[in-house]
Amino acid sequence: MRATDTMLDELRAIFGARLRPDEALARHGTFGVGGPADAWVSVAREEELLALVNLAGEHGWPLMLVGNGTNALFSDQGARGVVARMQIEDYTLAEQPDGRVRLIAGAGVSLPKLINALAGKGLTGLEWGAGVPGTIGGGIVSNAGAHGASIADTLESTRTLIAPRDLDARATIQELPAHECSLGYRRSRFRAEREMAFDEQSSPIPAPRALLEPLEMIVGGSFLLTRDDPTAIRARVAAYRQHRKDTQPPQPSAGSVFKNPLGDHAGRLVEAAGLKGARHGGAQISPKHANFIVNNGGATAADILALIARARRTVLERFGVALELEVELRGDW
Repeated sequence: MRATDTMLDELRAIFGARLRPDEALARHGTFGVGGPADAWVSVAREEELLALVNLAGEHGWPLMLVGNGTNALFSDQGARGVVARMQIEDYTLAEQPDGRVRLIAGAGVSLPKLINALAGKGLTGLEWGAGVPGTIGGGIVSNAGAHGASIADTLESTRTLIAPRDLDARATIQELPAHECSLGYRRSRFRAEREMAFDEQSSPIPAPRALLEPLEMIVGGSFLLTRDDPTAIRARVAAYRQHRKDTQPPQPSAGSVFKNPLGDHAGRLVEAAGLKGARHGGAQISPKHANFIVNNGGATAADILALIARARRTVLERFGVALELEVELRGDW
């Protein structure tokens, strides 16, 4: 549905100037592509998200919650209804009897900024994420990781909004222990319903839009960190950040396109298939790292999708490996 004056008025009553009608999703994803959202809002508190989910359910407004777009390919068609960005950005630290420190962080907390702050306090456990342009919420959803570590190593629990499948019911916020989150390699229970299927030509088949998506929305997370020498932590942070700079392309992208298959690397397979540097429109398989697709200027989501399909199809034909997408397709396709 398109935004109506009633929808915009009710959203404005909650979000004020944080409501943006007809907002280009290209402004909110690191690929730099995507059509307009009928209504875009930034959610800064749990109470706002609860009110928004319940309001969308009552009125039948499509609602899509997003992070900061570092792992998303937004459709050229944009998204009907409301797109809400998670921006709960507060966090606290509390000493524990066993010497560890509990971090409670909102889903919108920036990983790079948080890691820099924790390093200065001598707290270790998340520095693998140095330079990762993501948030706590997105990190939990994809069980983000690097350098042999991941979110799962320190996650204690998540604070999660459970949207009702029965729209006559109300949303609730629950604390879910980490062992109930089904965390695996770039997987979690929060992503299970968004796993991507492919057609015979290896083109991704976007899932139909749900009225409320996802049905489980990360509000925040609790982590248990340990202490280390701040100088040593800063050195690791600097080394990880430099590694990303040395190995990843500078152009707009959404990070790794495909998950690494067991015992191999997606980038190696795409390069071995002869596709490093391949172009479609304004998009290109990066000459620096073949598991990245970059926007060289003027790319569309369709251009990126065409390269995804070509890379997956060619790798499957030549090596018999069916690559899985790490990037998520969001919006109306």
